[in-house]
Amino acid sequence: MRGNISLGIGYLIRGVRLMRTPKLMLFILVPLVINAIVFASLIFWTISYFGSLIPQWMEAIPGWLTFIEWMEAIPGWLTFIEWLIWPLLILLFSLLTGYFFTAVTLMIASPFNSLLAEKVEEYYTGCEVRGYENLWSALVAVPLSLVRELRKVTYYLPMAIAVFICSWLPGINIIAPALWFLLGAWMMSLQFLDYPLDNHRLDFRDVVAFAGQQRLTTLGFGGSVAVCVSIPLLNLIIVPAAVAGATLLYCDTREQG
Repeated sequence: MRGNISLGIGYLIRGVRLMRTPKLMLFILVPLVINAIVFASLIFWTISYFGSLIPQWMEAIPGWLTFIEWMEAIPGWLTFIEWLIWPLLILLFSLLTGYFFTAVTLMIASPFNSLLAEKVEEYYTGCEVRGYENLWSALVAVPLSLVRELRKVTYYLPMAIAVFICSWLPGINIIAPALWFLLGAWMMSLQFLDYPLDNHRLDFRDVVAFAGQQRLTTLGFGGSVAVCVSIPLLNLIIVPAAVAGATLLYCDTREQG
């Protein structure tokens, strides 16, 4: 496979550095604000939902745990179990919320991410890009962007189902975690490369073909993004940084022919 994994990781780092550019600040702040709103909403929903669900689980626990009669005589044992469950739930849902949060945010903020990719490319190459031009045109394009995001979902689902089936097959399931990570890395690279390519009116099939030209580079980039989006708070800033990094990757690859 062509490309370089470390080079792909470097593009994300360059994207983070580019976030400090004054000329790009407005176009970076809009996705950041959307990220913060979605993140806060998901956190509020998670806390409120599981805050009410935990007591129900606690009531169900004696049914399968207190068959040991002497446990009922231990003061506060149910509170102790609740104390054990909460950290596990927080760890599990911090990972799930990270991926889900990113997926929802990308669908909502897709036009603004395309606008950011447009401005990053113009800043990096000095050439004008015929994209959304301003925030209003990006807002108007939200319905069309949602359709394109759904196209990515239809591309992802068959592969996800295949990996899910592999996760239950004896022998093959040993490598299932690696398969899930590779699939996540590949989809993250496609997701963010789609913004600069969409600005040049290229179809999603062209995005897949483009990413395949430098597969190791794109996997390195997508893998580093996938790791970052699973970390709470860091996933707030990683989306605009990944958009900028993917745009730099697109510009450099296109320049190299």
